[in-house]
Order: sequence, then structure tokens, then C-alpha cells
Amino acid sequence: MQETLKILVVDDDEVDRMAVRRALTKAGVQMELSEVGDASRAIAALKNISYDCVFLDYGLPDLDGLTLIKTLRSQEIKVPLIVLTGQGDDQIAVELMKAGATDYLSKSRISSETLAQVLRQSLRVFRAETQVALANKQLRESNELLRRKNQELEAQRQKISLQNIKLLEASKLKSQFVATMSHELRTPMNAIIGFSQMLLRTKSNEFTDKHRDMLQRIFNNGKNLLTLLNEILDFSKLESGNLELKPERFNLSNVVKATVAELHSLALEKKLSVVVHDELKDPMVINDSVRVRQIIVNLLSNAIKFTESGGIQIEISDLPEDRVAIAISDSGIGIPRAELDRIFEAFRQVDQTTTRKYQGTGLGLAIVHSLVQMMLGKITVESELDRGSVFLIELPRQTSSLIPQKIDAKAQESIINSYQKSR
Repeated sequence: MQETLKILVVDDDEVDRMAVRRALTKAGVQMELSEVGDASRAIAALKNISYDCVFLDYGLPDLDGLTLIKTLRSQEIKVPLIVLTGQGDDQIAVELMKAGATDYLSKSRISSETLAQVLRQSLRVFRAETQVALANKQLRESNELLRRKNQELEAQRQKISLQNIKLLEASKLKSQFVATMSHELRTPMNAIIGFSQMLLRTKSNEFTDKHRDMLQRIFNNGKNLLTLLNEILDFSKLESGNLELKPERFNLSNVVKATVAELHSLALEKKLSVVVHDELKDPMVINDSVRVRQIIVNLLSNAIKFTESGGIQIEISDLPEDRVAIAISDSGIGIPRAELDRIFEAFRQVDQTTTRKYQGTGLGLAIVHSLVQMMLGKITVESELDRGSVFLIELPRQTSSLIPQKIDAKAQESIINSYQKSR
């Protein structure tokens, strides 16, 4: 079905208006045709009615066609404008097109074919320009929206950056404070431990059994407090990136067995068996023996602490690609599955209450995890409630060099994130 076009003819000459009407009718154009004889009525009609096309005489009695076109365009009246001229001046045609005319046609060339062709072409051009204008408008709106969003994101980024700077500064100050306080507290604590140990070794009859029991408690609690202080100090060094590895060549089997021997009395108190399975073909490794011992002490102490009956097994074995494995398994209380992904976070303990049965800072596993990362190794855990846990450490047999290794930026960031999550 052919569309019906609403067409306005603006011409003060009735004969010329009739010629346009006849030519369009003969061409078979379906239309609703309106006619006016001057510019003022044309402007009024175009303000009130939406036309599909306007045939506009160049020489009107109140305004010339060029001025009328400029007036219509200045008032944002958008409609195809076909100017009908009585003269073939090319310069006038150029000015008309610049002002906003869609096309122009000499009145001497008006026929059904030419008029229909110009009409179709003008409608096609106008609709294409309208679509382009709409697309450009939408593009400008999208660009403006993106610009505002980018400004908002940039403001948020700057805010987050500032917050990160403040957090890092706070973390640095906190680490400095913790390190200073740990050093300050260790001095009197070492004195307490030393004097109580010296008194315990005294053969004087002045001390009754009750006195010796009290001295023993002072000595034991002092050692426990010193262990906690050492953990906090190590953590602050790890967090600030100041803890260094000092690689050396040592016998891994001997370090593991010596550490087990040191902690054997704790296991005996709970009547737990501790068995070492050494399957290393070559026990010599290059690493920081002090920190390796610290890792084993932390894991073995935890295994003893959380095991009430049964035993603990430590297995040392070779791995492909010149690596070694240390596995510590126990028959203790186990770890809930939901907590397995978080146990290496700083200050994280399964039981966080003040009345918990098992005491500690919650730093031991965080320190172990960070030390293993520094050694370019990895640590995994498998556990089941009431069935026990297995901690598996994989380490390279030899570090990359004998230069003291500092914790890398990624590991340091992991420690800071763990601390911030725990707050």
C-alpha cells in the first residue's frame, strides 16, 4: 500500500500551485495537499502541522525563499524543502542548498516525472539525514554519559588510591609499632625466663615444692609469652617485607628429626606417638635452616595441640623437578571444610571466642604460609572433622642463589590483605 504524503505548496501564484498539484496527481502520488500564498502563513502552518514535504516558491511577496528557509531552520522546523525557482541562477541554487534546502527545480521543468523524481529523492535524502542526525545525537549522548561515568570512575579511583595510601601508611606504622613493642617486651621477658630458670637450677633448701612449682609456672608462661612475641615480630617483618632468608647447605633429615626431638616432651605429656618416615635419597638441601625449622615447629606444635589421642606422622620424601616434600599428619580434631580456604589468614582461628579451648595468636599458619611462599614452595592442607589433618609442604631442593631472599611484592600484598580481612 502506497503511503499518503502530507504536502504543502507555498506560492502566491495560483496557476503555479495548480501546476504542481496536477503534476503530482498525474504522477500517482498519494497525498493530502495544502496550499498557502505567503511566507507568514507557511511558517504558521509548519509550526502546527507535520508535513512530509514542502514545495516553496523562491519569490514570495513578504519574504524571499532564501530568507524563509533560514527562518524555518533557525526555528528547528525540519521538513524537506524543495525550492521552485523562476530562473536558473546556479549561484542562487548554491545559496539555497547552504541555507538548508533539500533540492531545487526550475518552474520551467515542472512535469509529473521530474516532480515525482525530485520528491522521491528529497524524501530519501531527508530521511537518511534524519537517521544520521538521530544516530549522531544518540552517539553524543552516549559519549556524554561515558564521559560522566569516566569522571565518576576516576574520582572513585583517586579516592581508592588515597585510601590505599592511607592503609599502607597505617599498616607500615602498625608494623613499626609492633616490631618496636615486641623488641621492648622481649628484653624483660628474657630476663624473667633467665632468672626463673636460674632459680629452678638452684639446689637451695630455701625453696619448697610449692615455690618450685610456682617458679616452673613462671618459667613456662614466660616461654609461652616469648613464643607469642616472636610470632608477632616475625609477622610484622613479613608484613613490611623486612624478613630475609639466609640460605645455607644443611641436612634436612637431621633438622626434621632434631625438631621432633625438641617437641617430643609435649607429645609425651598427651601420650601421643610421633613417627618420622624419612624417604629422602639425598637429605642435603640449600635453604634457610632456621626458617625451615620454624615451619616444622609451627606445624608440629599445632598437630600436638589439636590432637588428644592417637599420633602424628612426619614424612620426608623426594619430588620430581628437584623438589622435596614434608608432610605432617595427625589424628586430631580436624578442620571444618568451610574454614580450609581461610586458615592461612593472619589471626584466623576456627574458634574465635575468648573462651576457646586452644589458645594462640592465630599467626602460626600465616607465618608458615608466607615463609613457604618466600622459599618458592607451596603448602596445601587436607582435613576432615574428627579424623585429623595433613599439611603438605613442597619446597625446591635449592634456592635460586645464596643471596638473602626477601619476600616478594605479591607475597607481601597477600599478607597485608590477610591482615585487613581479619580486622
